Amino acid sequence: MEKTIFEQMGGTYEQQGDYLIPCLKLPAEKEERYIGVWGQRHLRYIRQHRKVLFSTLLTSGKINTYLADVEEQAQELFDRLMKKRAKREGITEKLKAENPMLWVGRMNALRDAVTETVNTEIIYI
Repeated sequence: MEKTIFEQMGGTYEQQGDYLIPCLKLPAEKEERYIGVWGQRHLRYIRQHRKVLFSTLLTSGKINTYLADVEEQAQELFDRLMKKRAKREGITEKLKAENPMLWVGRMNALRDAVTETVNTEIIYI
């Protein structure tokens, strides 16, 4: 019997019952990197709305690296915007000491606004 293209390229099959199943393995990624809330949100988005990108990343074995990069970019933008906007709006440690409830309310509103910005610019694109 003539070898298939898969076998010619070094592929092997495994017998499972009456079927021959190809032995496929994804390439190993170089390093383990942290994927947090931003990476998980982006993963959920591309899985539902960008299926070709998701499939390409998954089959190439690069999805974890890609998501870790998105996580880093989103976290960096979030931190930078929080500091910049808090300073611009006068949300300081002095306000925190003088009126903690006002500080918490303003920080929560600021965090929600910055989260929306990060979602729009990085996560849901």
